Amino acid sequence: MRVSLTVDGVARDVDVDPGASLMDTLRSLGYASVKNGCDNGDCGSCAVLLDGRAVNACLVFTAHADGRAVTTVEGLIDLHPVQRTMLDMGGIQCGFCTPGMVMLAVDLLEHSADLDEDRVRDALAGNYCRCTGYVKQVEAILAAAEERGDE
Repeated sequence: MRVSLTVDGVARDVDVDPGASLMDTLRSLGYASVKNGCDNGDCGSCAVLLDGRAVNACLVFTAHADGRAVTTVEGLIDLHPVQRTMLDMGGIQCGFCTPGMVMLAVDLLEHSADLDEDRVRDALAGNYCRCTGYVKQVEAILAAAEERGDE
């Protein structure tokens, strides 16, 4: 089936199997930040923004994204404050979970006010990181929120 979607601001028409996941489609288009960590929605490594909201791309059929906007880490304009604070504060270890975690944090910053550690930790609960205890990631997200003026 033919699906039209906008990925990182670029209109794309793709032929996909009706059961193809958005994750598999994006990876086939060369979007390396969309990781396949579990293929069943448990790890968050494939998180993207779909019309501005974070979703696990492995759980979304590409057909469901027809006519919609998808944003990957590659599509963030310049260096997003979350990316910068993650880099500056050591919130990146091996980097496998980082794109999904960044996309979830971007959604969180765009749609939530008055963030605190508990809210950030709750939001990150769907992102599995094998390298850290999430301390530096939480601190980096809170620092990005503070820069934005949440505190």
